[in-house]
Amino acid sequence: MLTWLYVPGDRPDRFAKAVASGADTVILDLEDAVHPRNKATAREAVAEFCAVRHEVPVHVRINEFGTRDAVADLAAIAGAPGLTGLRLPKVNSAADVARTAAEVPRGVELYPLLESALGVQRAYDIATAHPAVAGLALGEADLRSDLGVSDDAGLAYARGRAILAARAAGLPAPAMSVYPDVRDLDGLAASCRTGRSLGFLGRTAIHPRQLPVIVDAFRPSSAQLARAEELLAALDAADASGSGTAVLPDGRFADRAMVEQARRVVALARRYPPAEDRA
Repeated sequence: MLTWLYVPGDRPDRFAKAVASGADTVILDLEDAVHPRNKATAREAVAEFCAVRHEVPVHVRINEFGTRDAVADLAAIAGAPGLTGLRLPKVNSAADVARTAAEVPRGVELYPLLESALGVQRAYDIATAHPAVAGLALGEADLRSDLGVSDDAGLAYARGRAILAARAAGLPAPAMSVYPDVRDLDGLAASCRTGRSLGFLGRTAIHPRQLPVIVDAFRPSSAQLARAEELLAALDAADASGSGTAVLPDGRFADRAMVEQARRVVALARRYPPAEDRA
């Protein structure tokens, strides 16, 4: 998946529109996007929407672990048929994840959000805290505040650690955090390209207009797909002849260490065909 669309939990008029937006997953937000006085009504609206299944996965970002709102959130939605995942904000330990996992039915995926220095330092422990953990994510707004950084350079270590922890735990590459300026689509595209080069895959969004930009930035190009398919075919031929390496027609050397990345490119292109192929 490449796109996750956040929707404030106190805007039920937007829920169905989000499902129809083309996002791979919809995240109904009960935490930062909802004013404290609207928490109860947002919770009721989200629980009602999650009472039935929808065409795309629906996740809910609950409130911070240990708060009364978080307890109420779980009580309202934990058994909802339409709930497929929980986003867990401000996770600082594996114990936070394990306690939440004990309160939700099997099959509900958990996505801990690393939003503090402590959470980042414990990223691998958090990623492996429970079999229900399906991915990691950074909450960069809170993390910037905790670290006292004002630009992306200050987040380089945290981003790298999140990517390494996720992959070491056998989880998918993390999606990027939201790009807050919904009007700056060129900036979003550039930021996505940078994130892709670092090892991120996909991005959360706060407006539907950001979705196609994210997909275009992360989908393989026709050239990338062709190179991946060429590499896999060459290595298959080498394997059949008893060799573990191959030299491609353009002179590139290929060995088994490159197979997994090539397979990921091919799998991603099947779900999101290159733009040139769709024209």
